[in-house]
Amino acid sequence: MFGAKKQILKVEGMMCAHCAAHVEEALSKLDGVKGVKVDLDKKTATVKVSKEIDKETYAKAITEAGYKFVEVLE
Repeated sequence: MFGAKKQILKVEGMMCAHCAAHVEEALSKLDGVKGVKVDLDKKTATVKVSKEIDKETYAKAITEAGYKFVEVLE
């Protein structure tokens, strides 16, 4: 995808596919997000974005979904 970059987020509290779906849905609603893939084993969400999104925006979306945002890994 032209102009897209990825960011990897560390998320705690996800334990099953239902949890992963909640996080994917919450992040997908953010402006500029083009795709989300959650890895339950690594406790991460890889987000493809078309514009810069700050960590506070990620934290708010993840917290409102009921999970804990830890950090942006890359």
